[in-house]
Amino acid sequence: MMGSYLTVELIIGFFLLFLIVKIVGRKIIKQISPFTFIASIVLGELLGNALYDDKIGIRYIVYSMCLWGLLLLMVEYLGQKSLFFRGIFEGKPVALIKNGMIDREALKKSRMNINQLQSMLRQSETFSIREVAFCYLEANGSLSILKKPKYQKTTLEDFNLPGKPAHVAVTLIRDGKVLWDEVKDLGFNESWLKTQLRSKSVSDYKDVFLAEWLEGDGIFVQTKSHA
Repeated sequence: MMGSYLTVELIIGFFLLFLIVKIVGRKIIKQISPFTFIASIVLGELLGNALYDDKIGIRYIVYSMCLWGLLLLMVEYLGQKSLFFRGIFEGKPVALIKNGMIDREALKKSRMNINQLQSMLRQSETFSIREVAFCYLEANGSLSILKKPKYQKTTLEDFNLPGKPAHVAVTLIRDGKVLWDEVKDLGFNESWLKTQLRSKSVSDYKDVFLAEWLEGDGIFVQTKSHA
């Protein structure tokens, strides 16, 4: 008796879930915003808790999932008809890098730090901030990156050029603090670092928001006054 009742619940829950996802659309699958991410979790929890709680019947499953699906449809409709509600439910992209410069205020508003930004850039196959012209933090937490023309992808075959060894950018200064271990690993010292900074018209470490060294391309410096 118990097994047959659970079977009926599973079948009903399965088809209800299928219909809701079909009707609401692919947004809940892609989880393109924080709202759809939470909505998909709650939808799964509603079905899961109902199935494994003996005190909850089929009526509860049908009612709760249909109501949740209706609310999702309402949000979808409001988002399509109103820019105001679209901004609330889906959020807006935030420009973290503009014209090659990191926007510190945008980082703070997004509750991110320079370490997290560098990590996300590396995950997007961008190993130096100097390569980036514009970078947007999308509503779903992913990065959209437009690289500077000289760093945009081309193939060596296009120019019939021989390959060159690849190098990874090394962070030397982050938010005014020198990473001396990185400097020493490169085989350089404080005198060398000061010379490199002076070439960029920087005299004090504390004025530097970010400094990177890339073999073959030299030092990249962004001061706090430009961040």
